[in-house]
Amino acid sequence: MKIAALGTPNRLEELKKRLPSTSEFIEVKNKNFTQADVIIDLNFDDYPEHINDYTDLAGKLVIVGAVKHQLEQVVAQCLSPLKCHLIGMNTLPSFIDREIMEVTAIKNNDKEVFQRFVTDWNWKYEWVKSRVGMVTPRVIFMIINEAFYTLQEGTASRKDIDLGMKLGTAYPFGPFEWCDKIGVKNVYEVLDALYLDTKEPRYKICPLLKSEYYSTKLKI
Repeated sequence: MKIAALGTPNRLEELKKRLPSTSEFIEVKNKNFTQADVIIDLNFDDYPEHINDYTDLAGKLVIVGAVKHQLEQVVAQCLSPLKCHLIGMNTLPSFIDREIMEVTAIKNNDKEVFQRFVTDWNWKYEWVKSRVGMVTPRVIFMIINEAFYTLQEGTASRKDIDLGMKLGTAYPFGPFEWCDKIGVKNVYEVLDALYLDTKEPRYKICPLLKSEYYSTKLKI
């Protein structure tokens, strides 16, 4: 199976751990995906306009990162009718190499095509609703946000909060450790998208988290 994958080196390595060794990764030039059987776009959350590169790929399976955006909204903004089979997946850093993948689709036919393709991949996956944040990121990012509020109030240190969460809940990482693995940029942008989508106060971003996000963007 020929796979065209787009993403940063670290995320591509994470993806390759989940795919059969028989998979052939091909290099794409000038957005020519005709030689690929499957296209996996790990950058899609940051570049949803990529959807226009895939619309005419009739019969191709296209898997995209879809945590920051709802698939229906992205497809609605396509410049031409969508002909590929589109699947959204949680492809944020540290979420690719997980036991169970979160996936979503707009059409049942797309689900059937995806299921046929991944038969040999030995993936465990769960279908979730096509919504901003999917399921796991909503929970984890809300916890990270609350941890920033706790730190901001001076209740405990980062180290103590991380240790307390791991000992008290048996989480593999503390909220700040998880934030470092996922990237504060991704945490902030998903929470921002969730708040815009739901207007729920629990997703309102802590000022300290906001400051850390913008400090990473400063060019001094």
